Amino acid sequence: MFTLTVDEEIELKLLERKDAAELFETVDRCRDYLREWLPWVDSMQKKEDYYSIIEMWLEQFKKNDGFQAAILYKDKIVGMAGYHGIDRNNQKTSIGYWLDKDYQGKGIMTKVTKTLVDYAFYELGLNRVEIQCGVHNIKSRAIPERLGFKQEGILREAEFLYDHFHDLMVYGMLAKDWKKEESRS
Repeated sequence: MFTLTVDEEIELKLLERKDAAELFETVDRCRDYLREWLPWVDSMQKKEDYYSIIEMWLEQFKKNDGFQAAILYKDKIVGMAGYHGIDRNNQKTSIGYWLDKDYQGKGIMTKVTKTLVDYAFYELGLNRVEIQCGVHNIKSRAIPERLGFKQEGILREAEFLYDHFHDLMVYGMLAKDWKKEESRS
């Protein structure tokens, strides 16, 4: 099974059916928090709801169209991160992520996102990575800002969250800019 090491405590891992219960428990514990920004939370009401989703994520990986991976912190599922798919013609992808509220503030998501950006540019050979965040989701927006992504604009009313639309901030990073940043580090 595919894994990607972030550091000595953090790893990204493709999920299997047997992981559905732990993933569900993480989402269920953070349901109210996650619901504020993620439109799919209400549709996941039991561990069995993840069976077909996990199969879909495994199929995405098999098709070489990116991946969705569990974030393991000290071998415990604390969130998810991955690519929404890969546009090979335009050599780009977008990254999505969420993290259990109890594990925020430890640098986990910044490290995970940096690893995903490195993988996109150095392993997949892509030219562009995007991240979209709710305009008012300050914690989520801090990740691309901390990593030097350029704020490229606002998509007005681009996502429907249960009973209202909200705006999304678009961030972009180009391979040439990332590699310049890396050489300065």
